[in-house]
Amino acid sequence: MTIITLSPGRVPLADWRALYRGADARLDPASAPAIAASAAAVARILAKGKPVYGINTGFGKLASVSIAADELETLQRNIVLSHAAGTGAPSPVPVVRLMMALKLASLAQGASGVRPDTVALLEAMLRGGLTPVVPAQGSVGASGDLAPLAHMTAAMIGVGTIAVDGRAVPAADALAGAGLAPLVLGPKEGLALLNGTQFSTANALAGLFEAERLLQAALVTGALATEAAKGSDTPFDPRIHALRGHAGQIETASALRALMAGSAIRASHLENDARVQDPYCLRCQPQVMGATLDVLRQAAATLATEANGVSDNPLIFADADEALSGGNFHAEPVALAADMIALVLCEIGSITERRIAMLVDPALSGLPAFLTPKPGLNSGFMIPQVTAAALVSENKQAAYPASVDSIPTSANQEDHVSMAAHGARRLAPMAANLGAIIGIELLAAAQGCDFHAPLASSGPLESVRDLLRAKVPHLDDDRHFHPDIEAAAALVRSGAVGGAAGLPLPGLA
Repeated sequence: MTIITLSPGRVPLADWRALYRGADARLDPASAPAIAASAAAVARILAKGKPVYGINTGFGKLASVSIAADELETLQRNIVLSHAAGTGAPSPVPVVRLMMALKLASLAQGASGVRPDTVALLEAMLRGGLTPVVPAQGSVGASGDLAPLAHMTAAMIGVGTIAVDGRAVPAADALAGAGLAPLVLGPKEGLALLNGTQFSTANALAGLFEAERLLQAALVTGALATEAAKGSDTPFDPRIHALRGHAGQIETASALRALMAGSAIRASHLENDARVQDPYCLRCQPQVMGATLDVLRQAAATLATEANGVSDNPLIFADADEALSGGNFHAEPVALAADMIALVLCEIGSITERRIAMLVDPALSGLPAFLTPKPGLNSGFMIPQVTAAALVSENKQAAYPASVDSIPTSANQEDHVSMAAHGARRLAPMAANLGAIIGIELLAAAQGCDFHAPLASSGPLESVRDLLRAKVPHLDDDRHFHPDIEAAAALVRSGAVGGAAGLPLPGLA
């Protein structure tokens, strides 16, 4: 298994992607001095006897309540138990593991005041496959992702449930089974663990990485659909896109051109095609897909910065023995990035569905109605197009920006919140919808190209057709369609469609 070394503040996007895809993580040992210095600073601050938020005071609206020294341990335990108030389905294990890694890297920057043993326990759980069961709902994205991170922290103190090898195990038993002792929280540690944007950021990164794969797959299926409709590759000419100058547009046009290079289908209608221009769903692929690529990269830059930041409160500055209260827990950057990714998922699906609709319409495609040799007796691809339309509509409704909403919490102390958590959580079902839409296009485009036999498409696109045909045969007569769609969507979501093309396709870096 790949092991990623987390160097706090300097983890590249590729490493977060690898962690989400199943890599293991270890903390860079060079972070140890900063962690120890931060914990020592908290001890010195406490010794001064002055009220410091979250260390010897209550939380949120109760920040003015002073807590006695002999109650500080109880204070930290209580905040975890009271804030572990999430609801809904358990968050996916890859997302929770990414959240744990993000929190680990944040704490290790030495600005949170936690002890080395606390960081070591979180790292041991991550490496040992002990994943806290974290209900997905309950965060408004400020003051941090309190409820989800409280569930993570509760597992660390032996409360709640931990997923081990796919089984839900009482947290205390899971820790004991791994030879780990439940954590007894020190001053500020409960607050440091459950305050921050790591839940929102993990979900947004997961959506980003899924969107990257789906964009690549949609370029492949879009090129295949262009071949099925005997569309032109002239709109992908580099001179057109150089005059506009958008990087994503230039790159996606280049990818589409490379995907179609050497196609016998394309060569067959170069000289005798009566059509002057193709529909926008074919002709404007670089403009639409390029714009989505540019937006994804902007979201990626925001999330890479957030993933390498410290977002709890207060922050400890060990060199001055100061605890400064601020608002780094406010997840507005994550919320806006998640909204951008949602728009991308929606737009890719929208133009993809238009190509499916074009292929099943003989007046537009020149192919048999609904891509079946015997229309009337067979319905062919009639209802898969309807399914794609339904999924596009769902994604349109889900794409409404979460960041424009706010609702006051904590007796109006927390009077403007980001809604980043559910803004990021919605990306997974949107991505699943898009995977199915692209899977349907893969099926329809391959079916359309079958009608051009014995002419073949390009080498890259024929490799993709071979990949599909190993799972799904050509459709002669109507059959149970659901398994075909599921098989095609699985190829899309796995990254196999982009991989089978054998070409470098544009990504996030």
